[in-house]
Amino acid sequence: MTNFEEKLEKLEKLSENIKQSDISLEDALKNFEEGIKLAKTLEKELDKMESKIQILMNGGETKEDKPELGLFNETTEITGTRS
Repeated sequence: MTNFEEKLEKLEKLSENIKQSDISLEDALKNFEEGIKLAKTLEKELDKMESKIQILMNGGETKEDKPELGLFNETTEITGTRS
């Protein structure tokens, strides 16, 4: 299986197989185990896709892309006036 859609189709087929009344307990368990592994793989792929979408929505910049000069940190208070 090479793409998301094929993996999702396989997961749906495994789910259908488990629901059949004539499936043995052993086969149902095998299908269930394979389905769980496949679901975890799909979840990871979705997370990666979501991260890519977030990067694209933010103009292609991530926190790692932005340079930090190290002049100030979040707790630095800027006070005073220019003379």
